[in-house]
Amino acid sequence: MSMIWVNDGLVESNTASVSVLDHGFTVADGVFETLKVVENVPFALSRHLDRLEQSANGLGLALLDRDRISQAVFTTIEANSPLQLGRLRITVTSGSGPLGSNRGDNPITLVIATAPVSLWPATTTLAVVPWRRNDRSAVVGLKTTSYAENVVALEAAHRTQFSEALFLDTQERLSEGTGTNIFFVKNGIVFTPSEKCGILRGITRDLVIDLAHEIGIEVRQGEFSFEDLMVADEIFITSSTRDVHPVTTLGVLNEELDLVASMEFDYGPTTAALQLGWQTAYTQQVNP
Repeated sequence: MSMIWVNDGLVESNTASVSVLDHGFTVADGVFETLKVVENVPFALSRHLDRLEQSANGLGLALLDRDRISQAVFTTIEANSPLQLGRLRITVTSGSGPLGSNRGDNPITLVIATAPVSLWPATTTLAVVPWRRNDRSAVVGLKTTSYAENVVALEAAHRTQFSEALFLDTQERLSEGTGTNIFFVKNGIVFTPSEKCGILRGITRDLVIDLAHEIGIEVRQGEFSFEDLMVADEIFITSSTRDVHPVTTLGVLNEELDLVASMEFDYGPTTAALQLGWQTAYTQQVNP
């Protein structure tokens, strides 16, 4: 049985609970972060706490106590040891409130939970879904708990035997996956959507961009179309658990969620160089 941190301490998973009036439950008024844990060590914790704080500020939540959260993270990992390869999620909500969008004045809710994960396969598949990421949303760029559209999109991808779903934004530009950032390679240059395209800047995304610069690979952030992706030499996606994950099949779903096109891509040298660079640079660092 796993142990979960709820507000001020650890409880067993089968008794862990928050109020049914919590705004994280009633209106998804919360933020979260997901970290990779390797041999009981959380990866890039400081960067994740920075983004958690940024997201909380963006929602207007109460100021977070970083030291409290950091200590709770390590306490939770220790309570669930050994965790050779796992996922740790930090969730912060605005706490209990009225049955509507207006908030109450109760303290925030803090939940930290872990779970073991399996290694991803060597390559992956990606399906473009017909829905659009709102690049002008009030919460664009914030990692909020409002993930229903991601759940729907990912389920559509899974039903057609794809691992991840890819959104375009309202201006038909490449945006992001349900839990990943998209990159493509053309003539040895790496391209990835900028923040203008409604993306959440992933921790792994930013580290990969830094890594590419360090090993001499040019990266261009900008506004790109689906047609740009179709003529790419290589495609890969990034996330906290996937690291650098090559995409070898790209599908397209129509409004009826039928697969209407499918393209194959090579696992190419630029993606391979970034994977190797990641293993060299970050497998020995715990807080880059």
